[in-house]
Amino acid sequence: MATALNIKRKNIDLPVDTLQKLSIMAVAQGKSLKNFIETLLISKANTVSVEVSENPSPSGDPWFNDPENMASVNKGIAEHKAGKGRAYSMDEIKGLLGV
Repeated sequence: MATALNIKRKNIDLPVDTLQKLSIMAVAQGKSLKNFIETLLISKANTVSVEVSENPSPSGDPWFNDPENMASVNKGIAEHKAGKGRAYSMDEIKGLLGV
């Protein structure tokens, strides 16, 4: 299980009927409620695969997967933070695009 060095304590709130059901399940397995819930959660967490995408798009737009595109985005962010960028209105953008 976990050692004292890598444990994070967290209080959780559960409905009374849920705790009653979990208590019955714990007794059936000869475990304390605390140990039963911990074992259940650890087991479930170990079956889940978590992947963190570097793609900043909420929709997962593949355009952001191109390193050149991301370099351009990051350069623009850096310029904006350095006060070198400029905000354009929609009318200015349309004019630049010839729309």
